Amino acid sequence: MPQHRRDGQGHAEVPRHPLKQAVVAAALMVPLLGAGCTPGPQSGGTSPAPSMTGAAPGASESAGVRDERPLVLTTFTILADMARQVAGERVRVESITRLGAEIHGYEPTPSDLKRASGAQMVLENGFGLERWAQRFYAGLPDVPHVTLTEGITPLPIAGDAYQGKPNPHAWMSPRLAKVYVKNIRRALTRLDPAGAATFQRNAERYSAELDALDRELRTSLARIPPAQRVLATCEGAFSYLARDYGLTEAYLWPVNAESQVTPQRMARLIALVKERRVPAVFCESTVSAEPQKQVAKQSGARFGGVFHVDSLSLPDGPAPNLLELQRHNVETLQAGLAGS
Repeated sequence: MPQHRRDGQGHAEVPRHPLKQAVVAAALMVPLLGAGCTPGPQSGGTSPAPSMTGAAPGASESAGVRDERPLVLTTFTILADMARQVAGERVRVESITRLGAEIHGYEPTPSDLKRASGAQMVLENGFGLERWAQRFYAGLPDVPHVTLTEGITPLPIAGDAYQGKPNPHAWMSPRLAKVYVKNIRRALTRLDPAGAATFQRNAERYSAELDALDRELRTSLARIPPAQRVLATCEGAFSYLARDYGLTEAYLWPVNAESQVTPQRMARLIALVKERRVPAVFCESTVSAEPQKQVAKQSGARFGGVFHVDSLSLPDGPAPNLLELQRHNVETLQAGLAGS
């Protein structure tokens, strides 16, 4: 991995003026494709992925007027939403991956790399979520990247080939999402010191909203009877949320990859659902729900619906931002397990 400039505190030193990438053509030769990661399907159990970019509304040039604000890219749409909440109008924030994309095994395109060459910073999740990121950064030697899970103690994945590796889905805990907000504020302040007061004010407001969400989710999930507090999903993406709110997590695969579905994993989940008399099982929007529907059929449970975890929905969908994503997921979970 290329070594980026660092400040005295070990942070990546962020340029304060737009970068002029002189070697875009050479960078596009980086072998991004065919490096061994197989992307999952671009849709959930019910609808195809939207054919739109992850750019913020109004982020592109309009009527020939160039947007001169600093460009910050994020690796997926949820981080873009969080960064926009802190940045306000001072920074242009766009997601590299599209709405509905499977982000673990995403394959960056030459156009992704070309766009990123004009960015001032890339915000990533870390904890091994973006398996494609190091190859991507190899073509961007002058664009620093910031890891937003810095300062979070990860929960280890239990079982299978991923045993002991960090579970990357820390943003699913409203309390840990506040750490992301703090890291975003720090990164944006290094990029645009004149905006420090704005970033601080926005971060405080957004953190207060996350605190209110935490209380809201705790109250809602408390209504689920103790015997039914089993969260059975396709991917093990709810470890942090399950820990925070006293749920038992069960899943078909630890990290998004439908190729990980095996008869043994399905049999284990079917047995657990039967033993615990779990009333409903669920899946995520970025993968096919068919394996989980088979679990429901063979266990006697019902398929309770689709969660949003790795991607936001379209603006008029159930999860246009992180706060609404969490509300949608918990409402779906409560309806499935508590029958409300």
